[in-house]
Amino acid sequence: MVYMSSIYEVDIFKSEGFKRKRCPSCGRFFWSLDEDRVYCGDQPCVEYSFIDNPLTGIRYKLEDMREAFLSFFEKNGHRRIRRYPVVARWREDVYLVGASIYAFQPWVTEGVVPPPENPLTLSQPCIRLTDLPKVGRTGRHLTSFEMMAHHAFNTKDETVYWNNETVEYCYRFYRDVLKVPAEHITFIEDWWSGGGNAGEDFEVVIGGAEVATLVFMHYRDRNGILEEMPVKVVDTGYGLERNVWISSGSPTIYDAIHTEFIDKVRGEAGIPRVDKHILVELSKASGRMDAIADVEYQVAGKLGLSVEELRQIMKPYTAIYALADHTYTVAWMLCDGIVPSNTGAGYLARLLIRRSLRFLKELGLEIPLSELIDFQIRRIAKSYPEVMDSRVSVLDMVCLESERYSKTLSEAPKIIERMIARGGGKHKLSLEDLVELYDSYGIPPEFSEEYASKLGVEVERGDFYTLLASRHSRPEEVKVEEKPIAKLMHDLPPTRTLYYEDPYMLSFKAKVLKTIDRYVILDSTCFYPEGGGAVSDTGIIRWMGGESRVVSVEKIGDIIVHMLDGAIPPIGVEVEGYVDRERRDQVRRHHTATHIIIGAARRLLGPHVWQMGSLKSVDYARLDISHYKRLSLDELRTLEKIANDIVREARRVNVYWMPREKAESMYGFTLYQGGVFPGKILRVVEIEGWDAEACGGIHCENTSEVGFIKIIRAERIQDGIERIHFTAGEASLKYIWSIEDTIRSLSDMLSAPVDKLVSTVDNLIEEARSLRREVRRLKERIAESIATEYRRFELREGVIVSLTSMKDDPKTIIKIGERMVDRDPSLIAIFLIPGDVYRLVVMVGDEARAKGFDAGKIASIIAKATGGIGGGKARLGQGGKLNPTEAEKLLSDIEKVRSILESIGG
Repeated sequence: MVYMSSIYEVDIFKSEGFKRKRCPSCGRFFWSLDEDRVYCGDQPCVEYSFIDNPLTGIRYKLEDMREAFLSFFEKNGHRRIRRYPVVARWREDVYLVGASIYAFQPWVTEGVVPPPENPLTLSQPCIRLTDLPKVGRTGRHLTSFEMMAHHAFNTKDETVYWNNETVEYCYRFYRDVLKVPAEHITFIEDWWSGGGNAGEDFEVVIGGAEVATLVFMHYRDRNGILEEMPVKVVDTGYGLERNVWISSGSPTIYDAIHTEFIDKVRGEAGIPRVDKHILVELSKASGRMDAIADVEYQVAGKLGLSVEELRQIMKPYTAIYALADHTYTVAWMLCDGIVPSNTGAGYLARLLIRRSLRFLKELGLEIPLSELIDFQIRRIAKSYPEVMDSRVSVLDMVCLESERYSKTLSEAPKIIERMIARGGGKHKLSLEDLVELYDSYGIPPEFSEEYASKLGVEVERGDFYTLLASRHSRPEEVKVEEKPIAKLMHDLPPTRTLYYEDPYMLSFKAKVLKTIDRYVILDSTCFYPEGGGAVSDTGIIRWMGGESRVVSVEKIGDIIVHMLDGAIPPIGVEVEGYVDRERRDQVRRHHTATHIIIGAARRLLGPHVWQMGSLKSVDYARLDISHYKRLSLDELRTLEKIANDIVREARRVNVYWMPREKAESMYGFTLYQGGVFPGKILRVVEIEGWDAEACGGIHCENTSEVGFIKIIRAERIQDGIERIHFTAGEASLKYIWSIEDTIRSLSDMLSAPVDKLVSTVDNLIEEARSLRREVRRLKERIAESIATEYRRFELREGVIVSLTSMKDDPKTIIKIGERMVDRDPSLIAIFLIPGDVYRLVVMVGDEARAKGFDAGKIASIIAKATGGIGGGKARLGQGGKLNPTEAEKLLSDIEKVRSILESIGG
């Protein structure tokens, strides 16, 4: 007898008369009302049966299906909540939201915080790039989709509902709302795991398509060891697009959900409609086979075509379908704050943008990609109007990415040639070579393959896009090793944080709990530890008979550790602590200024701006932000003005401790500008009406305390990230003083008043340029007159050789050589340039070149003979790294030089 989990035994199956069967193809158990059903109804066990045969009562559009689902669950006691961003800002383990449950992992599913509603329903946009190469080719694969879901979170204190209600809701939704005949609905028993959680599930199949998954998540999966979770989660996912597809009966999912886009692009490209029968056969076959090649082989045979003929027919449609999908996904990614770059989620966005540009080229379309992205943004905005807030900056990003891609392609041939040459003229580019060409230079594999094939080089394409997507789908896990000192503190209680109780407190009394070498742990402290980009407080600790300097402070777990420079107080004594006021105040100003500037940057540049790092020290601060292009001087000045306006407005800076779910509800996910903040309770720092972030830093109580904010400069620290350097308060004053000191010093040095400095420097620069030109002219004349005094000899046919040793820069010597061979076209001028390492310049006149003499060859042979390297073109050759002794010896031996040159000339 086969064991069946009780979770699979649900009341609705008994009351409605469902029968449990076992699929002879896949071996899974399933429940069905169809007495004659033999197979489970899922692929690859059966073909799609809904194509040209819609199984719902009416045909639904995306927005209609979404509303039907959400309204049904609202009527059944669920609260509708807003979608979450597709960028998982609240998690450190993934970049993108791949399922609705991502929104509630780990805090809700682990019972740390309650859900926003219970039970709840939402339609969550998701992005998965795991099947990227199949998109556009199979008729069913997508990179983005909406997961309609209803969730219930059951705890030991409250049971909302579990398996019985979940399955009944699903059955009633399809039977009563979508009007799917009940005998077409199949529930397959299965097992689900993901994100460290697991549980039994039902896969819901209609007409051969999996339209929903009902997961009963109640295990933690610890490397295969299952532990019961504190919260039993009903985790359901109904594919919005899949459900629209079965309601339309269209040949592909793309035709069901991207109809207007496909018609627009097909019309622009002048592509005739493909035979519907071909699309139907491809979709049905792709559902039963995983390998694209197998699908093409079977369908081509069935239609009486060769595989190549089938590919040529489908090529433009494959491009249109993929373009429809990719532009839709890119619109979601960029509108929700991703900036294309070479790292993280930005890498994935750029990958899709460049594939989209490739498909546009394949279709021969001159439409700007930004126009198609705009089309998709406007589509999305009908249901999610907030995406329009990002529209302008998103279209600007896409235009810039298109320009960068064009530049990449223009440079690509030389880069590919260098890679082939680097491998000793290898005749094959490996998959890793293609990855390097893309990751390092942005060259797509299709271009590399096309260009390499022209050079007769084989290319191992492999599953390129799947490999890239998997490598970049999540951040690298950073293992934080426990500090040795932490092992000695397990018996200590958490340190009381006086700096939070009163951020302006600068002195306190406390008891010494433990000392470890130079480290001291107190029961309470006013010293703020290093963290969140802010440097720690410093100061003094005094006790009866002793005093030491606090040089740094850090937090290890819940314990704050003070490093002392000097004597160590005995355990158990009472100490007095004194925080350095000036340091504390200045770091405080810089921290609040950081929040002011990030708020200003988001308003000025767009909602895609996100804090990527920061430093708040005493003398200066810096803020790293995501942005797709360099900040201009005008933008920096505008940013500075906006920031100082907020300072002058004297806005209150409030600090709240509040439950995570309340903070997210009030302020959204921009709370996590400074990174993921752990725990059930968040410390929220709010500048009234301007910025709110989860933050552990010490702040001013009013923006007026920040003082003047001076933005010093911005620099590009990596692709997609701008670093803004700035000062606030007294640090700004000191910075301005330093600039004034520099100006006064220049004024004194140049004997010019400050208001005449620019014109004085302009005059000096012009004088210097004039003098440099004169010096260069004189050097060339002197060098030329000296050059004529060195050895000359004649070769055959009137070719003259000049040997010269001259200590000067190569540019000057090349000009001298050019004049010499211009005056005497039969001349070969050879210059030896002495130095720590000798160099060589060879010039060959027109008549000498006509007689077979090549400067590059001469330079190569002479350099090689003297321990160096050389080469060049027929007129100009150069060599370097010559051995000084060997070089002098060779060029003093006229007969040896004559022999070398005679062997070259023709």
